[in-house]
Amino acid sequence: MISFIICIVLLVGGYFVYGRIVDNTFGPDDRETPAVKINDGVDYVVLPQWKLFLVQLLNIAGLGPIFGALQGALWGPIVFLWITFGTILAGGVHDYFSGMMSERNDGASISEVCGIYLGPVMKNVMRVFSVILLVMVGTVFAVGPSGLIVTLFQNGGASGIVTSSEFWLWIILAYYFIATFISIDKIIGKIYPLFGICLIIMAVGVAIGIFVNPAYVIPEIWSNFYNMHPAATPVWSFMFITVACGAISGFHATQSPLMARCLKSEKQGHFVFYGAMVCEGVIALIWAAAGCSLYAVSGGLSTGLQEVLANGQSAAIYDVCKNTMGGVGVALAMLGVIACPITSGDTAFRSARLTLADWFHIDQKPYAKRLMLCVPLLAIGAFVGHLDYSIVWRYFSWTNQTLAMIVLWTASMYLFKAKKNYWITAVPATFMSAVSMTYFFAASECLNLGVGVAYPVGIVLAAVFLGIFLFATKKQPKTA
Repeated sequence: MISFIICIVLLVGGYFVYGRIVDNTFGPDDRETPAVKINDGVDYVVLPQWKLFLVQLLNIAGLGPIFGALQGALWGPIVFLWITFGTILAGGVHDYFSGMMSERNDGASISEVCGIYLGPVMKNVMRVFSVILLVMVGTVFAVGPSGLIVTLFQNGGASGIVTSSEFWLWIILAYYFIATFISIDKIIGKIYPLFGICLIIMAVGVAIGIFVNPAYVIPEIWSNFYNMHPAATPVWSFMFITVACGAISGFHATQSPLMARCLKSEKQGHFVFYGAMVCEGVIALIWAAAGCSLYAVSGGLSTGLQEVLANGQSAAIYDVCKNTMGGVGVALAMLGVIACPITSGDTAFRSARLTLADWFHIDQKPYAKRLMLCVPLLAIGAFVGHLDYSIVWRYFSWTNQTLAMIVLWTASMYLFKAKKNYWITAVPATFMSAVSMTYFFAASECLNLGVGVAYPVGIVLAAVFLGIFLFATKKQPKTA
């Protein structure tokens, strides 16, 4: 438990210390923001800072810091280290720069931002990459909640249509269509803050439930500093990909521009972007601690957690809430773990709409032009929602971290051109390049070449990417 508390303190301290260093490196000023300059009443709308923070938290949270952290707990308490330092040194940096670079470019989607600093080829790659990721995210955050709703009703003794995940999937997709289509302040700006508070309360409730029950003991990192995964899945780079949103997530880069279009002042960026990521890191740490402390360890391996996860993510989340908070936990699971993924899913499809709008220069103020993009996007989401969920999740995880890698390289080039310390982003960009490339060569759903090949190739490719970046900095002029 001591190591868990230390990690919490480090996360909070990281916001005030390293987060301020990141903010000072970027250098926010008093220029007119896109929300004030453009203000179209649909996507560019000034929102108060507290609401910006809670909406950003919900946009980036969902199932990622919950289910990803639970899966990460299979490796044991060493996952605490990745969540903590990944959030401070990589995730917070990534989210901050993705939001602030968008803000400096009239709230442009992340694919357009990457094109500005990495060139037209990367712009087109990112356009395709972003839309695919966003559709997968929207689908993941529709199928997951629909399954949890069914679990809750079945455990409550309900029968009939309410226990059909197909029924709830279509209900959620119908909501996605409405939220994707209408003005950002009509639903998102009004109900998201309430659900954001629920997400925070639920995480605090899980933590309290662990602390007050003497049967639950959060293991120390130094006493369990080894791989506890029952399937002997390697820590590198599988744990880093699995945890995903709980430490760093490329999906966040697609969401930050939504709030970049709603900032009243650039000086809100530290609290809204870096702060929301730290809050998500704390939530992920709590859920990882739950996975490490609630379930039996056999032969030094996380066998108890593995058995629970084998029943599906919905059953695992329900089990944690019930064991730590009882009936209150079940209610919070309904409000938090269902509502929060849904609220990330709808903004995923909204971001996909805006990415396509930026790509093809389609004005989104007229209703007809919004419909032109919303209908095909949700139709594709409905199709993907009927594919094997576990496969969609695995591809989502790798795509997610690869996007984060590209965004960090984009931020590095931005800082170079601005004559600022680009190593603050180049170091995590190199690290995430190694993570992403190693997984691509090793994972069974990718090239499946084994760790003997993947480890050296991943590290070499990361060094190559760094070399390409440094070479590019020698060829491009800096700008003030």
